[in-house]
Amino acid sequence: MADQSAFRPRPQFSGPYGLSRTHASLRAADADREQLVDVLKGAFAEGRLSQDEYTERMERAYTAKTYGELAALAADLPSQVPPGYPPYRPMGTNSAAVASLVLGIAELFTGGITAIPAVILGHKARRQIRVTGEQGRGMATAGLILGWTAIGLFALLIAVAVLAAMTVSSHSGGAVPAPGMMRGTNAMLMPVYTHVGPNSALGKPHH
Repeated sequence: MADQSAFRPRPQFSGPYGLSRTHASLRAADADREQLVDVLKGAFAEGRLSQDEYTERMERAYTAKTYGELAALAADLPSQVPPGYPPYRPMGTNSAAVASLVLGIAELFTGGITAIPAVILGHKARRQIRVTGEQGRGMATAGLILGWTAIGLFALLIAVAVLAAMTVSSHSGGAVPAPGMMRGTNAMLMPVYTHVGPNSALGKPHH
């Protein structure tokens, strides 16, 4: 009986800590795909899968994204019952998300200097969380909101200051004197000529 293939231990796809059974929506890793490939190879060697089925499932295994997609490819294949799994431990909080939130709050005390680092770490944390499944998505989002808000307010202040400077410059540098003032000035600068005739007091000879 022990030599029959039905009673031999077979590789089984379960994912780390049995996540394929309880957390099918989590992202699978390359090691999980290779684990399923071993299951398919054993089933093909025992004649449980045809050549076409084996090839199709192999292709789907390497393109699967979640534990549920991988487990579906081996759902109709017998396997050795696992002895038990340790309890599922949720992932920790992403450190970049925590830093993004802290820097976003610190803007209130640093005058917005930490806004750009908060935005950079917020985007970094969101990318890492999508891949690792860690906690902290809300912290990263809050850090991004605070960072972009501070950057927007700073840009608005700069725009207002530039417009104010341009307005003051146009009023002070473009002043033109009134036409009446120009005529009065010219009249003051014109020389005064005195006509001296033969009958004038200045033209009469003195005795």
